[in-house]
Amino acid sequence: MKRNRSPSPQVVRVMHALAAEPSRWRYGYDLGAEVDLKSGSLYPILVRLADRGLLEATWEPGPPGKPARHLYRLTAAGLDQVAQLATEAVAQRPPVPHRRWKEA
Repeated sequence: MKRNRSPSPQVVRVMHALAAEPSRWRYGYDLGAEVDLKSGSLYPILVRLADRGLLEATWEPGPPGKPARHLYRLTAAGLDQVAQLATEAVAQRPPVPHRRWKEA
């Protein structure tokens, strides 16, 4: 079922950050610092995006004595969604008023 609601500004920031380097896997901690979101807001967003097929996630084994970490990047559908968001943002911008130059 398709959602009719626009994504929140936080979701848009996360998606744009991931789209900046689409082939690069990103850690949640670094991503949260970049988009200025705390883990309690960021990780539910990442889970929802992954559940919708817009994000892929994988585990990176940690070094000995350290826990494994999740890595994230956009799927092709996620990149399409970012492009659609950009198109919608441009379409929703108010038109720039035309100025007439006064002749001297």
